[in-house]
Amino acid sequence: MSNRNPLGAVPALWRRLPRRVRLAVVTLCLVGAATADALLNFPPPRDWTFTASIVAAASLLFWRRYPRLVLLVILPGLYAGTAVVAAMAALYSVARTRRPHWEVYLGAGLVGLGLFVPWPLHQFVVETFSDHTQDLIYAVMLAAGPAALGLLARTREALSDRVAELATLRDQERELHAETVLARERARIAREMHDVVSHQAGLIAVQAGALQVTAHDPEVRATAGTLRGLAVATLEELRSMILVLRAAGAGPTELAPQPRLSDLARLVADSEVDAELRLPVPAPPALPEPVERAAYRTVQEALTNVRKHAPGAFTEVELSCVAPGGDGQAAERLLVSVVNGPPALVRDGTDLSDLPRGGHGLIGLRERATLLGGTFSCGGTSDGGFAVRLSLPIVGQGEEGRGS
Repeated sequence: MSNRNPLGAVPALWRRLPRRVRLAVVTLCLVGAATADALLNFPPPRDWTFTASIVAAASLLFWRRYPRLVLLVILPGLYAGTAVVAAMAALYSVARTRRPHWEVYLGAGLVGLGLFVPWPLHQFVVETFSDHTQDLIYAVMLAAGPAALGLLARTREALSDRVAELATLRDQERELHAETVLARERARIAREMHDVVSHQAGLIAVQAGALQVTAHDPEVRATAGTLRGLAVATLEELRSMILVLRAAGAGPTELAPQPRLSDLARLVADSEVDAELRLPVPAPPALPEPVERAAYRTVQEALTNVRKHAPGAFTEVELSCVAPGGDGQAAERLLVSVVNGPPALVRDGTDLSDLPRGGHGLIGLRERATLLGGTFSCGGTSDGGFAVRLSLPIVGQGEEGRGS
């Protein structure tokens, strides 16, 4: 036995009909109901009041396009005849359209007056107080009902439009949020590729180049040259990918977990660079995490550039804390300096400083410094080397560091 309700399929079938078909069906039903109202209330012989009621019923053919005019045409049939159904339909159409509320109230008053005052007018004096009371209740109900339903339908349509607008805005906000998350993820991937993958690929290229110029076996030198060529090509591809990812990114984002200043000694030792690390004495207390990460990334990027573009150069890495009033004062700024000399590892006419230059690392360092309220500078030195300097504020970064 089927559990389907046949009546439940009627609304769904009605909604699937074209809008014009539904309006035509409703209009024909209203005209038919108003015509039946006139025919039932005016048995033969009929006079001009019946004609006025029929005209009122026929005017409902235009109830959607000209609601106010239709109501005016129906009022004579209501006052002199019995065009009650036509008047209620016309009043509902006026209330449903986006008209001023005073027009709705005026239409409801005219319809209520026509329902309250009998025709012919001399019957108003003959009727008793009880009849007047019943006529008043009858008029108020039949006039206020269609007006209230029309206003309710108008409000429902306005709310539906507003809900649809909010849904559109919500979808746009979701799309914007998804694009923002995607852009941030792309920027984070770009920074990961540059800080980690490019770092290791550059180290491979430098070590292969060093092996190429120092090895005595021709086969070893050829293999080292091939490895170095592959490493250089990999760095070039990475540079292109980083360029695309940064172009679609939404700014710098941090990786977690991130290294700290305590990892600098290992970084310098593993960098394959002739570098000397100088740390402040005495060692400062723990600095805010964003400051330590920015300092670490600055030293890492500088050492990577030394390996790529100035192989064999001696490099000085120095960190210091500056206090405004000298000793005894709390440090306010952290200074990071990485200065290298000119390239030294050039033998047999093989230049090992021709690795791809993208400039994205220095751009990222400047972004980090700007976000933390610091300054970043870089440029060549008088002896042909290169210097990278970073200055970051320490005071006032505590809460930010914990929040990060």
